[in-house]
Amino acid sequence: MILETLDTRRKALSINLDQNIYGTFAEIGAGQEVARNFFTAGAASGTIAKTMSAYDMTFSDEIYGAEPSGRYVSKSRLEKMLDHEFELLGQRLCGVKYEQRKFFSFANTVTTLNYSKSNDPHGWIGVKFQLEPCGPANQIIFHVRLLDSDATLQQNILGILGVNLVYAAFYHHNNPQLMIESLSDNLSNGSVEIDLISVKGPAFENLSEVLVNLYLIQKGFSPAAVFVPKIGVIQSKDLMYKKNIMILRTRFNQKTKPDFALFADAVACYKRHMNIGDEALLTMAELTLNNLMDATIPADDELVCRVAKRADEILEMGHAVIISNFSRNNKLAKYLGKAKPASVGITTNISNLKHIFLSENYGADYTSELLAYVSDLFSNNTKLLVFPYRDIKNKKLVTTKNLEVSPEAKPLFDFLLLNKYIVDMEDIQ
Repeated sequence: MILETLDTRRKALSINLDQNIYGTFAEIGAGQEVARNFFTAGAASGTIAKTMSAYDMTFSDEIYGAEPSGRYVSKSRLEKMLDHEFELLGQRLCGVKYEQRKFFSFANTVTTLNYSKSNDPHGWIGVKFQLEPCGPANQIIFHVRLLDSDATLQQNILGILGVNLVYAAFYHHNNPQLMIESLSDNLSNGSVEIDLISVKGPAFENLSEVLVNLYLIQKGFSPAAVFVPKIGVIQSKDLMYKKNIMILRTRFNQKTKPDFALFADAVACYKRHMNIGDEALLTMAELTLNNLMDATIPADDELVCRVAKRADEILEMGHAVIISNFSRNNKLAKYLGKAKPASVGITTNISNLKHIFLSENYGADYTSELLAYVSDLFSNNTKLLVFPYRDIKNKKLVTTKNLEVSPEAKPLFDFLLLNKYIVDMEDIQ
């Protein structure tokens, strides 16, 4: 059955007309765009107890407490806003008038495009809510990147996203896939990227955090999600900024389990090659889906659950995990580059390297495509660490030294080897 997609005004009005839903809106950085949608929809007095915007940092710190990091557009700030406002609801709204109310606090802290268009527009959005009067709180938080090239458009997108989130929390919380899908309602393609979602509370007790982020990837909100053992989902920049990173690439549908013993050897080699210590290196396993999750078709629940299970297994082994839809190394490198790490080492095997430098694997304009590929791959202090391959048929060990590549690619291949962009594991044992 195809469900009707309500426009933003009808979503806001539906909530306003629900006499049991009541709460507050606290918005920092991009105007009170979400609250405005509820006001203009009509009957807002039935839903809104308070709206506020603590724009000044001193005011904000007095209300929510100072941020040790000094960052106001952060998950920590958002969580403080949600907790503070939700606690006030219980303290101030008591008595017979409110005993049937399901309270919620909505908050966002966002930076939109500045006048010189030199910043990175992004923010944190969340809602803390009850599903029954006096019941326990549940919470949904996500990180968003605003992609429009105009601040007014970004503010409008933020307003729509906020309404979608509040509506999804109350009406789609029991259907995680629909909850994620509904966040895109009434948004234009390419206007927003959601690269992280975190849920907690009794309503999501049996919901895997890996699974809900996989729905983000399947829906096309984000190309990847990052998870850390004992912490869960995390923003890539918070984890990788100015760190040296070593990535083990694995495919979800590969027949054998990832060889972490071999990866440990590669990590030791990479540390010697880069002259870095244990504390300065972050190791991660990438679980690439090879575009198995197509946003244009409904999610295969069995496939999504199998991917989530594999990711959980790797996390239980103590490894951080990136789940991605990247089929090529350059796409992964470009994604990692946005987090601004100090350096990146990506492991691969010799057969994959051969695939890169064979003209038959590209279109008619092979040389231009190859240059674009190499530029994306190596522009952020990235190195490709190559495992040798034992060619049983010809009874020889294939390394970068005897690998056959297309003649037109040979000069570029030799340049990358000479300047240590491509590193043969045999050379740093």
